[in-house]
Amino acid sequence: MPKAFAMIMAGGASESLSVLTEPRAEPALPFGGKYRIIDFALSNLVNSDIYNVGVLTQYRPRSLNAHIGTGKPWDLDLGTGGVALLQPFRGGPYGDWQRGTADAVRRNLEFVQMQTEDHVLILAGDHIYLMDYRPMLRQHYESNADLTVAVRRVNPHEAHRFGMVSLCPDGRIEHFQEKPRRTRATLASMGIYAFRKDVLLDMLVKNPNANDFAKGVLPSMLNGDHHRVFAHQFMGYWEDVGTVQSYWEANMSLLAEDPALDLYDPQWVVHTRSEERGPVRVGPNAQVDGNLISNGCRVEGIVQRSVLSPGVYVAEGAVVKDSVVFNDAVIEAGAVVDRCIVDKRVVVGAGAQVGSGDDNTPNREMPERLNTGITLIGREAMVPEKLVLGRNVIVHPFTAAEAYGKKKRVASGSNVGVQTR
Repeated sequence: MPKAFAMIMAGGASESLSVLTEPRAEPALPFGGKYRIIDFALSNLVNSDIYNVGVLTQYRPRSLNAHIGTGKPWDLDLGTGGVALLQPFRGGPYGDWQRGTADAVRRNLEFVQMQTEDHVLILAGDHIYLMDYRPMLRQHYESNADLTVAVRRVNPHEAHRFGMVSLCPDGRIEHFQEKPRRTRATLASMGIYAFRKDVLLDMLVKNPNANDFAKGVLPSMLNGDHHRVFAHQFMGYWEDVGTVQSYWEANMSLLAEDPALDLYDPQWVVHTRSEERGPVRVGPNAQVDGNLISNGCRVEGIVQRSVLSPGVYVAEGAVVKDSVVFNDAVIEAGAVVDRCIVDKRVVVGAGAQVGSGDDNTPNREMPERLNTGITLIGREAMVPEKLVLGRNVIVHPFTAAEAYGKKKRVASGSNVGVQTR
């Protein structure tokens, strides 16, 4: 079994997630109630016996840094190896800020060179999946590959979202297209790469303009005739939650009777930094049906087909359905939250209606990405009492009640507050 260390890409701004990533990097985004997205990559690593990890940050890293800390929840608080938070910096031979995934690793070549392992896993920090990396590394070693790329089958209608690969009969990658409009290929790159360390160093130094693995490094290796580039096919659940729709759907899929993502497998635990909270309290008049409800939640009203993070309060007479609600949000008496994503410490005032009506006008800021009726309420925003918000509405983080003026209704597709990105 080859020895490997890992580098997790955790620095992107992820503008497709709108207000959810205005105050934080995507890997720090809550998921499935009690988790953060970064938990899946970190847990997969330690469950695969990989305990040497570098996490590369850039965009708004404070929340992510606080969550990972010393790495104790993942047994990564080690004297040798463990987790290293590799912060962005200006200057040096490569100029200013990171320009892509490969460039982020290039700016940390000293860290890469210091590691004693001969192989390196490059992982995205913004995907939801459970994967044992050991079979991939074993294949990588036994095939004498310079680079092995994890791939999986996707719906042809989704191919435009991914880097698509075609294979030779022996499993080598023959052709790669990054987010093609049309393709016959059905295998998508998962953004998981196993490199021989010396090959990775050579590619980054000799190709200073190759700023991304998908757009630069991988095509360069395929265009030459001296690199051995193979695919490793993964058959399990994997989801890129880089859009509002895919993020909402991935959370909702956890509510299925037999969800594709098994968070209850004692043989493959997803570790996280858990807060000390009281048990869930369900009031005598409450109704709960088909939900994930995290520790510290208090439900006095009605919650249907929703995911509640720790500390959420749903007052008596309030209704929450088909929604994802983050930590410590408050839904006051008589309020209705329907098909929404509600960020941390939001207050939805008494009698307010969030996600109301049948008008599905796309959002004017992001019409191609917010058009299915999901309304977004940014972190620590306030929705005043009795206010009605339509579908596909964006309320930016920290929006105070005064920002709405004297409005009694906010039309579908509208935006409230000031962007903080």
